Amino acid sequence: MKKPSLKALLVLHQATSDPGRVGEAIRTRGFELDMRAPAIGESLPDHLDDHAAVVIFGGPMSANDDHEEYIRAEIRFIDLLLKTETPYLGICLGAQIMARALGAKVYEHPEGLREIGYYPVVPTRTNCPLFAKPMKAYQWHREGFDLPKHSTLLASGDFFPNQAYQAGKSAYGIQFHPEVTEAMNKRWATNAAHMLSDPGAQSAEQQFDGRRKYDAGLNVWLQNFLDLWLPEKSEDTKIRSNEEKTKRPALT
Repeated sequence: MKKPSLKALLVLHQATSDPGRVGEAIRTRGFELDMRAPAIGESLPDHLDDHAAVVIFGGPMSANDDHEEYIRAEIRFIDLLLKTETPYLGICLGAQIMARALGAKVYEHPEGLREIGYYPVVPTRTNCPLFAKPMKAYQWHREGFDLPKHSTLLASGDFFPNQAYQAGKSAYGIQFHPEVTEAMNKRWATNAAHMLSDPGAQSAEQQFDGRRKYDAGLNVWLQNFLDLWLPEKSEDTKIRSNEEKTKRPALT
């Protein structure tokens, strides 16, 4: 009997949330997607025996919303992830939740600036395969975080200096949004158009122009990150992943 595919837990924050390109890229690598939204009452697992990797995505709420039980639950869940050394990726809010779990502060920019659109993300370490060169990455956030103790800064930015970090063996937090597809980009810019006049935010036209210029590079970064981050799979899924790799350029 063929063994079931490994599961990846994807934690979302709204009923309409979409894991986008990250979810699709994980699925095509042979992982079953277990999508849950604690914000609408769905529970997190008590253990991670059935999950090979975990992603916590972004959302309009704050990691400082301690009045919300699901935020407190996600912060507690980080302890389980780190203790079990389960590969973890925190995207935007997910990175901020891990920062809080590790004792760091999450807060708005002191001048009220936002990062909404494409902004530079620059490696802070040499010879780091996860961040080999500078890139422009898609952002949508009003809060950033201090670097947690005993973690490693991997990439920095202008408005919010801490853009990517590693905690423990295989837990990563990134401030930017590699999951956003073109349809998601248009939907966010439409549904939250009132935020595009905030200080530092880019207009919808600037975002779409940035997508034409920079999205291919961001997608290459994502695919290579997942190749390095996701655990080994069975031989049949390795073959499928290798076929996908031949369709995209290498990260240099």
